Order: sequence, then C-alpha cells, then structure tokens
Amino acid sequence: MSLISRLARPLALLALLVPTLPATAADPSELLPVDQAFVLGAQGKPDGIALHWKIADGYYLYRQRISVEAQGGGFTAGALQLPDGDKHVDEFFGPVETYRKQLDALLPGQATTAGQVTLKVRYQGCADAGLCYPPQTRTLQVAVPAAAASGAGTGLGLPLGGASAGGSTLLGTQAAVPGATDAAPLPEAQAFAFEAIADGGNQLLLRFTPAKGYYLYRDRTQLALHGAEGLSLGAPRWPPGKAHRDEHFGEVTVYFDQVEVPVPVIRDRADAAKATLEVTFQGCQTDGICYPPMTRQVALALPAGTVTPPEARAVALAAPVALEAGTAAPAATPPAPAEVPRSTPPPEALARADQGAGGASGWALALVAALLGGLILNVMPCVLPVLSLKALSLAESGRGRARAGALAYTAGVLLSFLLVGGVALALRATGQALGWGFQLQQPLVTGALAYLMFAVGLSLSGVFAVGYGLAGVGRGLTERGGLSGDFFTGVLAVVVASPCTAPFMGSALTFAFAAPVPVALAVFALLGLGLALPFLLIGLVPALAARLPRPGAWMDTLKQVLAFPMYLTAVWMLWVLGKQRGIDAVGLALVGLVVLALGLWAFQRVRFQTAPLRRGLAVVVLIASLVPLVLLHRLPAASTPAATAAAEGIEPYSPQRLDALRKQGQVVFVDMTADWCVTCKANEKAVLSGDDFKQAMQSAGAVLMRGDWTNVDPQITAFLQAHKAVGVPLYVVFPKSGGEGEVLPTVLTTPMVRDALQRASAR
Repeated sequence: MSLISRLARPLALLALLVPTLPATAADPSELLPVDQAFVLGAQGKPDGIALHWKIADGYYLYRQRISVEAQGGGFTAGALQLPDGDKHVDEFFGPVETYRKQLDALLPGQATTAGQVTLKVRYQGCADAGLCYPPQTRTLQVAVPAAAASGAGTGLGLPLGGASAGGSTLLGTQAAVPGATDAAPLPEAQAFAFEAIADGGNQLLLRFTPAKGYYLYRDRTQLALHGAEGLSLGAPRWPPGKAHRDEHFGEVTVYFDQVEVPVPVIRDRADAAKATLEVTFQGCQTDGICYPPMTRQVALALPAGTVTPPEARAVALAAPVALEAGTAAPAATPPAPAEVPRSTPPPEALARADQGAGGASGWALALVAALLGGLILNVMPCVLPVLSLKALSLAESGRGRARAGALAYTAGVLLSFLLVGGVALALRATGQALGWGFQLQQPLVTGALAYLMFAVGLSLSGVFAVGYGLAGVGRGLTERGGLSGDFFTGVLAVVVASPCTAPFMGSALTFAFAAPVPVALAVFALLGLGLALPFLLIGLVPALAARLPRPGAWMDTLKQVLAFPMYLTAVWMLWVLGKQRGIDAVGLALVGLVVLALGLWAFQRVRFQTAPLRRGLAVVVLIASLVPLVLLHRLPAASTPAATAAAEGIEPYSPQRLDALRKQGQVVFVDMTADWCVTCKANEKAVLSGDDFKQAMQSAGAVLMRGDWTNVDPQITAFLQAHKAVGVPLYVVFPKSGGEGEVLPTVLTTPMVRDALQRASAR
C-alpha cells in the first residue's frame, strides 16, 4: 500500500462513516437495529435475481453505497439495475440519490443449471435523526432457476448458515469482534468516557473508556491545546490495539477496553500555564451504529516544565505505532470508496508523516524532497530573472570555462543556503520565532534587494561593467571576474528564492526546522544542490556543454534584453517595501536609486582614468545613495485600512477572533500570506479571488480570515509554528464542530479548496 493512500485514509473515513450530520445529533438509543431499519430479501427469477429492501420510516439508503456480487451456481451476472432515487446535494458526497420506504433492484443474469447462488450485498443507510450506520455486508443463498427451467423453486434468499426464511434478521459475514452486543445503542457520553490530566509539566495522560460492546478507532483521534501560548502537543503514544479486518475499510486498529495514552507537551516556555485540551474521536457499537465524531474539552492546569530543545521536538512529534501480533505494518484508517470526493495529500503531508517515523526513512524522504524542491525552484518566477544572469555567463564563457563556472555557481548556492539555514536554526534555538523568508520581513533587506536588482539591470544595460568579460579589460581579469560573478550569481539566486516555496520545499524545511542540526544542514545543502543542479550538469557533462552557443555579437543584445526582468524585480521589491513602510518609503528608495545610478555612471566614466578626485567624488555619490536605506528602517510600519478588508468580506487574523468564530460554530478558512510571497499571490489570483471560491465559501457558511506576515507578527508566527509550517503560504480550514483544522497544500486548486470546505461544513 502506498504512503499516499495511508495518509488519505484518516480524512476519507470520516466522509464514509458520517455522510450527513446536522448540528445536533440524536440519541443513538432511539435508532432501530440496522436489520429492522433496512429489511433485505432476494428471489431468483428467470432473468436474474430480484432484491428488495423494506425501509423503515425516517430512514434512507444511499444509491452510491449499494453493490452486489454473485458467486457459484453457474450464474453470470450483469450490472446491478437500480431505479432513480431522490436527488439532493449531500454535504460530503455532493449530488447523491437516496431511497425511502422501499427499494427494488435487479441483478440481471442467467444460470446454466438450477442451483444456489451466493450473493454478497453491500449497502449503507442513515436516519433522519442525524446518525448513520456503518456500511453493511450481508451474504445470502438464493435459489436460481436454470434458463430453460424458469419455474423451478421459490428462489427465496436466505441468510448463509441455514437461518429460516421467516427469520426477521439477516446477519452479515464480517468476522466477529470481541465485545459484540445486541443492546440498543447508548448515548455517546455513556458509550465513550474520556478523562485527561497533566502528568507533570511536559506530558498529558489521556484515558478513553469504551462501554462493553463498543470500540474506539485509534486513527480517528485529533488533539488540540488551546489557551496556552507557546505550548503545543506532540504525537500521542498509543499502546497496541486490536487489529480488525473490515471488508469495506481494510485493516483498522480499535480498542474495546480502557486505554491510557501519554501525549508529550512541546514547550517554548517553562512556566506553569492553564489550558484547554480539545479532543475529537470516533467509535462504534459492535455490529451496530457508528457514532459521529465526538468532541470533548477538559480544563487543565499544567505545572512548570522544561523548554523542549529543537532536537527533542522531532522525537515528540514522531508517532511510533506498536505493531499488533501478526501484522506487517501499522494499521491505517480505511479509505473511502471512489465516489467520495477527496484530494491527494500535499507533498508537505508526506514529509510530515515520514518525519513522524523518526528514523532513517524519514530523513531520506526529507532529503529527496529537498533535492526536488530546490530543482523546482529553477522555474519559479522569483528565481528566473537571476538565472538569466547565469545563462548569460555560460554563453559568454563558452564551452571551455563551463565547468569552472558551474562549480563556482554551485559553491555560491550551497554556501548561501547553508548560511541562511544556519542563521535561522541558530536564532530559533535562542527562542526567536522565525521561518523561511524571514529576512524579507525587514524593510532594510527589501530595500537592499531593490538596489541590487536595479544595479544589476544597469550593468546589463551597459551603464557600468562588473567584469563579465565584455568590457575588454584583459583575459586574466575576465576569468577572475567571471568566476566571482558566477559565485555571486549563486548567492543572489538563493536570496531571491526566499519569496518562493516550491512544491516539496515546504516539507523539507518543515523537517529541517525540527530535526537535529546536522540533518537540518544536510536538508539545506540538498535544497541548494537541487537549485544548482541544471547548471552543474551543463558544466560537468561534456555532451551538454558542447551544445552551448558560441560567443558572438548577439550576446550584447541579449544582455540588454535581460536587464528588463531585473528592473521589474526591483519594482516588485519597491512595491513590497511600500506595503511594509508606506508610500514615503517608496519615494525615499526611488531617490536613492537615482543617486545610485548617478554614482555608478560617474564611476564607470573614470574607472580607467588617472583622476583620483573625480573617482573619489563618484564613490561619495555611491555612499550617499545608501542613506535612504538607513532612513527606511526608521519609518513607521504601514497600516492596512480595516475598511478595505471589511469591504472584501475578510476578517483580519487574531487568535481571539478565531476562537470566537469557532465557538459560534463557524467554518473558518485561515489564509496566512505575505506581500513578498510569490506563491501566495499566485494562489490568490488563481483560486482565492475567483467566483468558484466565493460560492464554495458561501455554500459552507465559511468566514475568510487572513493574516499578513509581510512584517514581523508574533501572533502569526505562533500560528505557523502550531501547524508545523516554516513560512507562508499556510491555509487551514477549521470545521464548524470544533477539532483540528485541515492544512491544505502550498499550491491550491479550486476543487481541492471546495472539497475541504465541504468536509469542514459537515464535521
């Protein structure tokens, strides 16, 4: 079974077991036994086997959940023929059809000889009161007449095992599980008791107690700790459960008896705290109903503990599962049938799951994800302008120096990634709340990048030369300048890559910020290797280097053309600067850029002359151009008018407002973004500003809450850390009934978002 299918199961099970739930579910004890709610019979006929369900008032069957298999008796079956049902839009399944009162179906086919045919009938139904039965399987023996002897036998369907035709109950053939009972279902508070205590300052102890004849799903449990900033929960340490084979769901792990589960508390602060533990879990009555997800809240007083070091976080987040006897792999929550709408888990989810494995396989997957993420960065829009510099360098140097240039570029990329990663890890270890792209939250860095891109553009336009080989200043200087230029291009590629988060890159960074330092630095090194890989291959593979074009006059035109992407990048940085410090900052930076252009032009005119005074004056002008950068940091932060957000129907993010909306039973779509985040802006343009998204939000009754991480914001940083994100974008959909939110992939699609909102509105 693939890792993706294992990860898809937890979300899919909820959709399968609880198709529709009203705001208030009924008492399970009021439900009929399943075989009284849906009375099944079958009869053989010359043209096939007729099936009949008598459906009690207040109950219904799903057409999409009915299937029949026929075996033996020389019977060749066709496709099951079902009448049209009542159509409506289900919160989970979308357009569905249901049957009430009764259902008559036909399994067409003929038997070569008269005899017994074994039918395996699967179906699922619900009560209007708000609870659904688990999928049912019934095995029947049906006497079928031969094609030439149509009058033979009554053909009444009987339960396998010899029950009488007059029996009122049809028993399924699922393997019996311990604790089976025929009693009426209990109210959920009696069927499943829950307690929690603080077991010291760094661990909680949970206790689940199913009543006799009930069982709890291990993989349907979600935990959240509210009201204690700087404290979060690690993976629960489940003891071994009972492996159960379900014909619909495959392998699941359940608990029939009381179970105690330790849960580590991950601390960013050591002092005592009060918090509220929120747990959502799901269980079933043996051979009876399955309860909807239940949410309980327990107030906790946590004593003082110890701050969790970075290397211990990976251990706390790991989710070791004790294997049951006779099983080859951890049991997983079962998948839903193909009709259930769902999206493939994002690459980030894959890395988080393998990080949970805690071993060499998790590290290997993170390193592979890092290599792929760095490779994909080469086609991200924030990196492409800088890569044009490297392409130009290769074209100018020709085939002979391609190898040296590629190695110099790779060195620049690797060292820069290691430096950025090392600084981020060091600052986080001292308690600083940082993530990927943190440097772009500083107006000084944003302004400096605008200067840098503008200067590179001026160089490509011919205002001044930086030693790329076309200034005619000698072969030795050309080679020396070319290699340093390649190295500098690698450094610049890493700096401008910060606003971009490529697929697989987010997962690798998530792992890196929680892993031990040597492993984390290896992840950053592999990110750099992936970014440098295309040019490295050109330099090291002679066949690829031989395809490089020969230097010529055409490259002067190419240089001038490539200047304009640099100017556009500088404009983008100025726009981000305006978002951070307002229009005054943009004006100040523009003055600085004009002075910078003047200084570079003046320096180029005198650089090969014996004119110390004029050269000194040019240097003074260049230094003066840096004054606006110093002044930028002193400007107050720009404020976004609340009226603009209100007009767009967007709630500004705050933890207090999010808690209030969730207590009101609202579905909340949280969008964490930043103006310098290219992926964020692409998602906003392609998905979040479209009519389909607005209709999906309206249909789910959802509130859009947006957090702006363009500038440093500790509350948003805490939210990112709580959801194991190292930066933006981060999208979390919170269900209306409470419980953990669903984290969406970094790159959004409209169907993915629509499905997540549908799931949240039905939970």
